[in-house]
Amino acid sequence: MKTMIKKLIVIVGVLVLMQDSAQAQVRNDLQLRKLGMAEMATASLYVDEVDEEKLVEDAIRGMLEKLDPHSQYSNAKEVKEMNEPLNGNFEGIGVQFNMIDDTLMVIQPVTNGPSEKVGIVAGDRIVSVNDTAIAGVKMTKEEIMRRLRGPKGTKVELGVVRQGIKDRLLFTVTRDKIPVKSVDAVYMIRPGVGYIRIGNFGATTHKEFVEAVSQLSEQGMKDLVLDLQENGGGYLQAAVNIAEEFLEKGDLIVYTEGRRTPRQEYRARGEGRLMKSKVVVLVDEYTASAAEIVTGAIQDQDRGLVVGRRTFGKGLVQRPIDLPDGSMIRLTIAHYYTPSGRCIQKPYEKGKQKDYAMDVVNRLRNGELTNQDSIHFADSLKFETLKQHRTVYGGGGIMPDYFVPLDTTRYTPFHRQLAAKGVIIQQNLRYVDNNRQQLKKAYKQFDQFKQHYEVPQSLIDDLIAEGKKQGVEPKDAAELEKSLPYLRLQLKALVARDLWDMSEYFSVFNEESEIVKKALEVLGSQPLP
Repeated sequence: MKTMIKKLIVIVGVLVLMQDSAQAQVRNDLQLRKLGMAEMATASLYVDEVDEEKLVEDAIRGMLEKLDPHSQYSNAKEVKEMNEPLNGNFEGIGVQFNMIDDTLMVIQPVTNGPSEKVGIVAGDRIVSVNDTAIAGVKMTKEEIMRRLRGPKGTKVELGVVRQGIKDRLLFTVTRDKIPVKSVDAVYMIRPGVGYIRIGNFGATTHKEFVEAVSQLSEQGMKDLVLDLQENGGGYLQAAVNIAEEFLEKGDLIVYTEGRRTPRQEYRARGEGRLMKSKVVVLVDEYTASAAEIVTGAIQDQDRGLVVGRRTFGKGLVQRPIDLPDGSMIRLTIAHYYTPSGRCIQKPYEKGKQKDYAMDVVNRLRNGELTNQDSIHFADSLKFETLKQHRTVYGGGGIMPDYFVPLDTTRYTPFHRQLAAKGVIIQQNLRYVDNNRQQLKKAYKQFDQFKQHYEVPQSLIDDLIAEGKKQGVEPKDAAELEKSLPYLRLQLKALVARDLWDMSEYFSVFNEESEIVKKALEVLGSQPLP
């Protein structure tokens, strides 16, 4: 009898579930018809002409804006632009450039790229594309890029002005795939200590990272400073692949879980190249998402130490949903959790995107970026690392093991205004353009430059004069004096970038970075896990 009753209960339960499911489907169909009817009525009957495509896009955006801060809609053009840095390449002529006096100036041609192959060099000004003038016509940077880019194999004729040559030069460039690097800098920062900075996590990040490790290992690297400052994230799998390089076989890297998404774990295979190396990870308030996965895995597995400031706090997983016209919805389907079980996602209220976007500004106002004592965690957010049982915290970003405050005294209002108006970049471009040959002759090797080069007073004077023209002046002599050390450092780093590349830029800049100094101190004087 009891068995019969149990069976009846199960049958009734199944029937109820089926009924609930059917009712839910009816409700879903009703809402879909409602949405379709609203769009059809508006397009057909509204008093003025409407753009149906925009109408639908606005409806989708409005729907997603009421959810979490990271679910979003992108049209086809936005999808293409968004994917380029993550996919690892685009198709074009292969130059790094900047605009100076409404003219495109080549900073560096991409090594072995299509422009370098035909003879375009740093300092060249591209003034026309296929007989269309692009210099001095106030054309937007986006429009210039659109003209320079194009399918692989297509040809474009470039008109080039070069210093010291009277006539305009013409180059026919065959467009090709141009790699977009996600590893920004690679160099030996100290004997035995390598430095790798990752800008984002894309399709080629792991390959680039492995190449960087091989390069540094040949130069005697034993330990590593892994710089993830300002790294906004990217592909989860790329982050997993990087974390694997440090972890033992079976070590949990991250797991994801959501309302309709079952738990999925990512574990190390134990084939990493850096499993025995000491590692210090550098983070700041703009380190987010995939970068937090790597940081959390290394910290939770007691594999290394973290130096810097509390990270951004993005612990949501988005699934891309491709739409027929090339547009895309990125819908949040799960949270990700570090090996100790921490959810890194910071608190948010649905639909309040503006408040969420102001979080970093509020941290600065509250003193959190400048004073560790201003950071408070509830006891409920306490977790333990897996091997040494150190206390770590969840509920909003990853708190570093060593806090390094933001030095607000270096960024004077005068310096901030110069940077905002592009004065620093523009004056640096002019200086390098006018002195490139002399600089290359004087400093054949970067080490010579790093050790002996000093920013000339003439460059500082020109920069201050240009700032004055644009209405930017220090409020007094004290502010100017306070601004100069950081300004000189920034200019020296920019000159190094323009003569060599980003590794040299960071090599100069990092010597005065408090976060980097702390990392080197930790590697040299503290036993790492």
